[in-house]
Amino acid sequence: MATKKKVITKDDIVSKYMEEVLEKGQKPKSVYHFAKENDFTEAEFYAFFGTLEGLEKEIFRLFFENTVTLLHKNEEYQGYDMKNKMLSFYFTFFEILTANRSYVLQSLKIDRNPLKNLVQLTTLRNSFKEYVSEILTDDYRLEQEKFQKFQEKAIQESSWLQLMLTIKFWMEDESPAFEKTDIFIEKSVNASFELMNVAPMNHLIDFGKFLFKEKVYSR
Repeated sequence: MATKKKVITKDDIVSKYMEEVLEKGQKPKSVYHFAKENDFTEAEFYAFFGTLEGLEKEIFRLFFENTVTLLHKNEEYQGYDMKNKMLSFYFTFFEILTANRSYVLQSLKIDRNPLKNLVQLTTLRNSFKEYVSEILTDDYRLEQEKFQKFQEKAIQESSWLQLMLTIKFWMEDESPAFEKTDIFIEKSVNASFELMNVAPMNHLIDFGKFLFKEKVYSR
């Protein structure tokens, strides 16, 4: 009796791809070569991914998804303020990156053009920006509604830049257990939330509105 072939899953393909990149030090030449060398069909690959590039992006999105899943398993997390939610995200996310450090370092340095390597992070970027928007609280939101949309985008973009800088620091960190990265995370997140203090900005906007009214109605 013929042995029934195992049904390949999305996780199987991700795992096989990461292993191949690590073992060979380069990306597969094509979906055809990748599927053939790992004993599954192109059709099975395309059931989950449209391209190898899409698979690369999905790996980093899965790091993010696993981070958020772990956060929500912690009952205390829901009661955290925005800053502590962000700190929890960072520490959990970098634990996951550290568990996959060899792949992350290899994949983000595999092409001589740094911009091509960063394309892998586009899906992560979208997911992270959504996360920042979800945890944004009124404590860090301007009172004037017409400025809130602009402010939210600015916070999303600056938060993404901060995450990218932290990834770069972590990639170059040679300290035991990456303890310097932990210090970097705590200090950078604390500093960013100090800069996000909206009280001075609200006062500035109110002052601007006062000057505008005085100028208009004093004519």
